[in-house]
Amino acid sequence: TEIRDREKCIATCLRPVDGKLKMIKNSPTGEYLDKSDSMYNKSMLENGIRVVTKTMPELRSISMGVLIEASLRDETPNKGGLAHLVEHVMFSGTSNRSITQITQLMDEAGGHMGAFTARDYTCYYATVLDDYLTYALDLLGDILLNSIFPSGNLEKEKSAILREINTESDMPDQRAHALLRAQAWPDHPLGRSIAGRPETIEGLTREDVIYFVHEHYLPDRLIIAAAGNLKHEDFVAQVRDSFWRMMGQSQPSVETPPVYQSGAIIEHMPVSQTYFSLGIRAFPYVHPDRYKLHVLNNVLGGGISSRLFRRIRMEQGLAYHIGSEYHAYCDDGMLVIEGCTTPENFLQVLHLTMDELWKLFNARELLNEEELWKAKMQIRGQHLISGENTSTQMSRISTQELYFGDHIPDEDILTQIESINIQSLQRFAGDQLRDSLGQATVAVVGPEAPDHYNTTQIAELFATYHRKN
Repeated sequence: TEIRDREKCIATCLRPVDGKLKMIKNSPTGEYLDKSDSMYNKSMLENGIRVVTKTMPELRSISMGVLIEASLRDETPNKGGLAHLVEHVMFSGTSNRSITQITQLMDEAGGHMGAFTARDYTCYYATVLDDYLTYALDLLGDILLNSIFPSGNLEKEKSAILREINTESDMPDQRAHALLRAQAWPDHPLGRSIAGRPETIEGLTREDVIYFVHEHYLPDRLIIAAAGNLKHEDFVAQVRDSFWRMMGQSQPSVETPPVYQSGAIIEHMPVSQTYFSLGIRAFPYVHPDRYKLHVLNNVLGGGISSRLFRRIRMEQGLAYHIGSEYHAYCDDGMLVIEGCTTPENFLQVLHLTMDELWKLFNARELLNEEELWKAKMQIRGQHLISGENTSTQMSRISTQELYFGDHIPDEDILTQIESINIQSLQRFAGDQLRDSLGQATVAVVGPEAPDHYNTTQIAELFATYHRKN
């Protein structure tokens, strides 16, 4: 299980489909077709469920997923962790099958089934041989429409989640990342834990679970995706057979936009190393400059040839691990640099990290053609290699439908990446990211070391770069 104004969210993430749909006359399934190309197809059923597929005829496997636009964004703070608990207890048996029967049937098919809760959605998925497509889709439909949520299993899953929370709290790198979110987005779902807090989990009831499913597991929030050796028309017909009873329309939630806050937080833990997560406010998932940020992230900390790794690990020997990632959501995003070092070296590592960011954002150390070429080739290779997997393709077409309301072909993505040049990248960094550097956020987890670092020293370091901008 992965621990990642509702109207504003939808307006930001989903392009309207009304006006683009046309009825397929004389269609045996009566679906509404939106878009089709040689390998990708999209339909919308009468009840509002969107169906997207990617045909990969050279393979024998099929990955399918039910992406539901329901997450911690739909919780109240006193019910924190409810969306994640619902995902857990969905696998507790249905009115037709026990959980033992469900798992045995999936094992017999040689496949696997699972689920995870992210910050913008929940996903239930399965991967099977193409022979078992109908079989697996029927199991997913049974779980999502007929789960009975027995009280005994609910308590077991609550206990499992509490152990999950405690385990993550014991991991300094995970704890630093959680603190970074809480510091950057206080009083907002982006800053809360997907798993919830122990006190909220303990208070959740079976009635809470049933209410959440009734309110949010509805057709207009569902995207059913599949990738592999399949025919779109056949898959749509099978989705219809499994999900035709799902009716209703959800009510939009009212959510305040995230307000990003800078600052530093330190938490002591009895470990030998100091772990940190440094955040720079970035952009939502659908931002037009997202590809530039992916390239910039790769140059900064995307591998062992990145600027951060070369300078801090290879040249200075100050940290064993350091890297960066771009985290994007429907309404905000963050560039995150994470690493660990000794307590006595932490301030120096933080200073060097900020210095690399400042040079990159202010064009003080110019990108060269080789550096840019390497970053683009690495992104290209990773994208194409991962795309040979049905699970990856299923995930791509479903999340693209969620955020864009459309499909973005791989060749379009790679063309956008390839079109980025040094001038456009440096202009983007200076115009869009430079001001964010003086409003950085950092979370630090490590041994008590007041002689080596404190929040005042960190604030002074951040102020230095704010003045330099």
